[in-house]
Amino acid sequence: MAESTLSARRSRDARIIGLVATVLLVVGGGYFLDRWINQGDRPDLQAHVAQKRNEEIDTRFKQGVVMLHAKQYEHATTAFHRVLQLAPTMPEAHVNMGFAMLGQKRYKEALEFFDGATALNRNQLNAYYGMAEAYEGLGDYRGALESMEAWLHRAQADDPFRRRGEAAVWEWRDRLTRDARTKSVPK
Repeated sequence: MAESTLSARRSRDARIIGLVATVLLVVGGGYFLDRWINQGDRPDLQAHVAQKRNEEIDTRFKQGVVMLHAKQYEHATTAFHRVLQLAPTMPEAHVNMGFAMLGQKRYKEALEFFDGATALNRNQLNAYYGMAEAYEGLGDYRGALESMEAWLHRAQADDPFRRRGEAAVWEWRDRLTRDARTKSVPK
């Protein structure tokens, strides 16, 4: 009887070992087969994903610009928000989001986006122009003046916005001078 028990135990042990070996071969073989078959697909997949991401950035950016020109500031905000999700270090997207905020009279937020653009690229000229408009909206004429002067210093002599910028500087200087005189006159 002891011999039949020992024989039954060996038979069970052999089945367990066979089952474990089969599972390991199936799983391991499947893993290596997957790696071998899909080995060449991985770079193409990554390139495809990058291409689609760049296409969406381009499409959303263009949509946002069209919406800005159409003065559809909320729609422009939506488009630039998506661009900034996909490309957070794109200074042009920060600037255009700032102009969308200006259109909605959200001056403080606009200023933050313009500041973000200049932090990413000190030569992002339209950010300085936008900053000046945001400061003016906030009633900070000193900040507006300094931002516009920074823009004028860097802008081309034939820039189509130059005359408007120079006029704004003249107006803000005059306003600051008048405000200073008013404060210095005793009541």
